[in-house]
Amino acid sequence: MTINIIPFKTHFSKDFYTLNIEWLKTHFYVEPFDEEVLSQPEKYIIEKGGYIFFAMLNHNVVGTVALMPIQESGTFELTKMAVSPEHRGHNIGQQLMQYCLDFAKNQKFKRLLLYSSRKLENAIYIYRKYGFIEVPVEENCPYARCDIKMEFPL
Repeated sequence: MTINIIPFKTHFSKDFYTLNIEWLKTHFYVEPFDEEVLSQPEKYIIEKGGYIFFAMLNHNVVGTVALMPIQESGTFELTKMAVSPEHRGHNIGQQLMQYCLDFAKNQKFKRLLLYSSRKLENAIYIYRKYGFIEVPVEENCPYARCDIKMEFPL
């Protein structure tokens, strides 16, 4: 299975939305902040200096991830990572993760942050495997489901 990772293209916006809504509805619920960002990724991510990547298999989107800039310079949130249910278990998420880490290093970002939930044990395992370390969650965390914050210093 050869996966190609490509940058954001407007015509894949619906895939970005659909993949993320699926996992949110499966494990949690769609928060207003999620709905806003997912339905307008160009406005909330791309136009603010962020990046969205797609994992492609045979010209079909099978996964996605975003790097959203945080107010503090050089810091990006690794967010909106999702893989289609029928393609899970094939290391696509790990390929997206490695791509983002390499991209962040090449762009000379200072660090990556992510917000998650301990309920997503497989995801937390992968984050730790790739070198993310747990840091305190701030009181005004943007996600109600968040109970863990992790960072990857670059």
